[in-house]
Amino acid sequence: MQTVSRNICERMGCSQELSEFQHDTAIGCHLCNKSIREISLLLNIPQSTVSDIITKWKQLGTKATQPRSGRPCKMTEWGQRMLKRTVRKTRTLSTESISKDL
Repeated sequence: MQTVSRNICERMGCSQELSEFQHDTAIGCHLCNKSIREISLLLNIPQSTVSDIITKWKQLGTKATQPRSGRPCKMTEWGQRMLKRTVRKTRTLSTESISKDL
């Protein structure tokens, strides 16, 4: 059985920050002359993400996540409808377990 958060994230396009270890591993592999494709397969992340990590590291000299510009997004009306639909489908789950998953 899939968890509620994974199901919602697949539909809404939620993303997750990479760990510092994944950043370090990608840069270390790059320094060992591994290709972007090999690094992508090794870490199980998209090639575009590996390329972005390496480019940011070369240009800025850092692997830290930079602050994002703009106003933080609130849950859209569409997202609220998806959340309500998910809660209706999984009535057997408690509110605590749903909130932990989200």
